[in-house]
This record gives sequence, structure tokens and C-alpha cells, in this order.
Amino acid sequence: MPAQLTTPQLTPLLTTPPVAPAADPGVIGGRPRVLVVSGSVGAGHDGAANELAARLIAAGAEVAVRDFLDAVPRPVASLLRDGYTNSVMHVPYAFEFLFRRTEHRGLLWGIQQAVCAVAETAVTRWVTDVRPDVVVATYPLAAQTVGRLRVSGRLGVPAMTYLTDPAVHVSWLHPGIDVNLTVTAATAAQGAAEYGHRFTVGGPLVPSRFGVPLELDRLVDLRRELGLSAGRPVALLVAGSLGLGDLLPTVRDVGAAGFTPLVLCGRNDTLRRRVATEWGAVALGWRTDVHELMQVADVLVHNAGGLSCTEALVAGLPTVTYRPIPGHGRANARVLHEAGLAPWARTPAELAHCLRAESGRDRTPGALDDPTDVVLAALHRTAARAA
Repeated sequence: MPAQLTTPQLTPLLTTPPVAPAADPGVIGGRPRVLVVSGSVGAGHDGAANELAARLIAAGAEVAVRDFLDAVPRPVASLLRDGYTNSVMHVPYAFEFLFRRTEHRGLLWGIQQAVCAVAETAVTRWVTDVRPDVVVATYPLAAQTVGRLRVSGRLGVPAMTYLTDPAVHVSWLHPGIDVNLTVTAATAAQGAAEYGHRFTVGGPLVPSRFGVPLELDRLVDLRRELGLSAGRPVALLVAGSLGLGDLLPTVRDVGAAGFTPLVLCGRNDTLRRRVATEWGAVALGWRTDVHELMQVADVLVHNAGGLSCTEALVAGLPTVTYRPIPGHGRANARVLHEAGLAPWARTPAELAHCLRAESGRDRTPGALDDPTDVVLAALHRTAARAA
């Protein structure tokens, strides 16, 4: 029976003893098992988790994906999800303050750790049910919780994190984690320099379709469907699945620079309606053809540095940062800018210059690593030790 990606409902949880590695798959004829713990805050963490699961399943593993927010009480889950959105949208300076204070491991760090302590029971139950050979976290609080289980001896198999952010921040890091995977070498270098941790460059976790050039006929048809003017370059504006940040000034500045703003508003219908009133802008809601839209665009403009930047990396689409959201958005902007991966334009004039310069770049994607290889190598080592 083929391996399946499973996401069953949680049942009442019990404290369990340490979980040992599963038996050698080569000996008993079973498949290696992987538990991936994500977090349904935005789309980036789940996107990476689901892509990793799909690749591991294709390689013959059994994979279970769990949502960290299911491991905490509903009010806490709502606070983690809605509190993030509301603070970024309505009190951005407060979010920046909270982000920076967490780095000092004071009161806010203690609150975060208390949340992770509450989540331990559920995550331990998932480990008991799945009996994984490796556990991978794609969400910062999941990384903290898995690391705590590893240090306490309640998790007896390798634990990994896959950092979906270009910038490392303290919430991603726990001494109990065996391997910290990053998308790029820039993230690994920043994390090593600022935190003294070791990182492994894993590569991007986005579907392979992002790296497939669009057929000319489809490209022409899509431009026509979108109402894009011939001869005018296109800037694809992204603000995450939630449409975060004050995007209207960006839409206007991109238009003033001579580019058509093609705006992905995600699930933010209010933003989509507002963008639709801006002259020359094309407002789009939630789309499943982002890989094609990236082929239509000449440059990507982002304000957060999450999944969309990774997708653009695979697509070979040049990227510019403008008006980044507070906290991790600004931290990501700095890392991308200093590494030469995406210039950070701070004024409308700088934006216009960056758009023209980046849209003329070669769009051939470079060679990229696959983080699945690192996870599979860990599975093989676990099996060898169990033999």
C-alpha cells in the first residue's frame, strides 16, 4: 500500500515514555517514517512542510504532517495566528518591539517557552503515534518544542528544523536540534555569524513547476487574461497569503516607475478591492497559478521575504524588497540585501532604479540543493544504527 500524507484529528493526549527509532526498514520490509511539525500562520510554513512531505513520499517514506497550533489550547492558537496578523497590520511598531525583545530571552521569551511546554504533551503523542525515524519542524515554536523533547530524552531520533525565513532569529534555534536546514547559504552565514550555530544549506522547498518555463502560447494567453498592456514591464507584488502590510503606496510607486503592478492580495479581500481602484494596477485574490504569474512578471516586489521569495529563487525571477513589514520582514530584507539576493529599496527613487536594474537580469536559475537529501541521509543513518 503506498505511503500517504496523513493529517488526522487529534485525540485526548497522554504523557508517554521516550520513543525509540523505528526498526530498520530494510530488515522488516517497512518504510522509514518522518514526522513534520508545521504551523498554520500564513502559508510559508505549511507550504514547506507539504512540499517536503510530497518529496519524501515520492522517495518511499511514510510522512505525517501536524500543525503546531493543534497542540495548544484554542485561545493560544488564535492568539498566535490572529495576533500576528493584527499586530503587523494595525500596530506594526509594537510587533517590531516584540520581535526585538524576544531576541533578549526575557519575559517574552519566557512566555514563548511556556507555550512550548504546553504543546509538549500533544507533540509527544504525535511522536508516539507516528514512531518516526526523523522529526522535522518548519515553524519556530515547533522547533522549540521538538528541541525540548530531544534534550529531555523523550525524543530518541534525530530532530531537524527547516528555516523558512531568510533571516535566522532566536525562536528558530534550540540546542536539542541536530540539524538546522536553510534555503540559502546567506541564511546559514548570517545564523552562524550572529548566533554561533551550525547550519546546513538545504535548498528550496517549493514545487518543481516553479522552475519550468511557460510555453509561449500560454504566456500570451495569460497576459491577455490579465489585461496586461503590451510593451509595459510587469512587477509582481506579493504580501504573503494574508496580504500584510501597507501595500497601496507600493502599488503607486511601482506604477510611477513605469511598471504594471500585478498584485497578489492573497486571502485579503479588502486589500484586493482597494488595489482594484488604483490606476493601472491588476488586483488578484488567492491564486493557484503563481508559478505561471512569475513567468509573466519581469520582477518580484515583496515585503516579507517568505515563501514567495523562495518560489522566485526557483523561477529565476529577480526580486526587490520594498517597505518590508516589521519584525522578521525587516530582518529578512537585511539578509537578502547584504547577500545580493534582493536589493532593499528604501525610497521611490531607489525602487525605480532597482526595478529597472533587476528586471534586466539573466533569469536562468542557478543549481539548487534539495533538503530532502539531508532528511533521507538521516533516515539511512537511523536505520543503520537500529540494524
